[in-house]
Amino acid sequence: MPQKQRWAKSRCDRSNHWIDQELGTCEFRDVRLRKRFRTLVEQLSEGVGGSIPWACQDWASTKAAYRFFANDGVSAEQILAGHFQSTRERLPMGKDTILVLHDTTEFSYKREDPSTIGIVSKAATRKDKEGQPLFFTNCGICLHSSLAATTQGLPLGLTAVKFWSRKEFKGLQKRRKAHTAAIEEKESIRWLENLRMSTTRLGQGERCVHVGDQEGDIYDLFAVAQEMKTHFLIRTRADRLADGGPKTVREKMQQAPRRGLYRISLRNERGEVSEAVLEIRYQRLLIQSPRGKKKRYPDLVVTVIEARERETPRGRDKIDWKLITDLPVGSRQEAIEKVQWYALRWKIETFHKVLKSGCRAEEAKLRTAARLVNLLAVFCILSWRIFWLTMMNRTAPDVRPEVVFTALELRILDRVVKDIPHADRSKRSVSRYLTKLAQLGGYLARNSDSPPGNMVIWRGLSRLVDIELGVMIGAQLVGN
Repeated sequence: MPQKQRWAKSRCDRSNHWIDQELGTCEFRDVRLRKRFRTLVEQLSEGVGGSIPWACQDWASTKAAYRFFANDGVSAEQILAGHFQSTRERLPMGKDTILVLHDTTEFSYKREDPSTIGIVSKAATRKDKEGQPLFFTNCGICLHSSLAATTQGLPLGLTAVKFWSRKEFKGLQKRRKAHTAAIEEKESIRWLENLRMSTTRLGQGERCVHVGDQEGDIYDLFAVAQEMKTHFLIRTRADRLADGGPKTVREKMQQAPRRGLYRISLRNERGEVSEAVLEIRYQRLLIQSPRGKKKRYPDLVVTVIEARERETPRGRDKIDWKLITDLPVGSRQEAIEKVQWYALRWKIETFHKVLKSGCRAEEAKLRTAARLVNLLAVFCILSWRIFWLTMMNRTAPDVRPEVVFTALELRILDRVVKDIPHADRSKRSVSRYLTKLAQLGGYLARNSDSPPGNMVIWRGLSRLVDIELGVMIGAQLVGN
């Protein structure tokens, strides 16, 4: 075997236990697709943020990657099947609450022919000489994802994803006014589909609390959660009738007594840390099923929690949250707990940021929506991995480093990166080595620095891969 091939084989054969775990239950119609998929995930994980040719390194591997993404026998569901199963296996033992965070994002692409991918938005940017609006079409793909996380903020993995183009719903909504259309004819159906799939895949609906922003304030969602015997925590925007009327939820909450104050620290637009004092109110209310859905869904008893600042602060928006949940709340502490859970919803936005900034998903050059969706599904696995590493350092710093790193990676980090002065060298913890990894990515590790973020983690991973390959090549050269 030529020397170059031996190096490539050694690179592919080295331990990547996390990849084996995430892809273990993936099934394709052809065993060759399964092998190609594993190789492709390994290549893209080693070249996070680069193009497909850059990750694959040669034309044969690049062409094989393009064929994989274009294969009619490959789908996002197949690509993510192993990851979904691994997410379930990562659920902690016991009865602790699991948060399922839901959110939607858009991926924009520049294409001469938008029809091959789809449209995410269309807007008038200016007018022509005759005063008629000129429309700008934004080509792209929508993604609604659901991410399981602990109440400490550790992302356990994705539980459901939904890719679509707005063209799918355009014809359906033309038949009637959007507000009177059935939920099945709206994009909002994604919320119900992901709730059902997430609850089924996790298999422990009674432990799950589905968390969403105001887009998720859908009565159908509340009723489906009740049917699935799971729970929800949504920031509400609709002012529904309460307790049979005539007063609405907003009017009822204005009359509710203040249950206490909750102080939190946050940053304004300039990055300055400030303190917000929130007034906490909560009340158990009966909300009525919408007029057109009374035969389909019953009235529901819910808890409404209000957390708001009295005055508008400088440099940031005023916090004014009105949360709706089926969970009972009997004390100020329980209300604050639900507010803290909702605050963790930002974790899924961070996950989407890693997808776009770390994996650079919007820079992909694949030509069709089907191929891009398959690539995005792979990027979802890689983005979760980066986010998981970042949060492991913050939520479980004392676990053994072997949970994350191979023996060779640990030896390289010990040799290449010096311990920070205040580190406990006798303690082999994942936090110690994740800090070293972040230092490879440009993290300074000063006493006053915040814990390393996603960007320095993925840059450190990329450098670690290159160093590891150099170590293996050097060992073979010396051996020869």
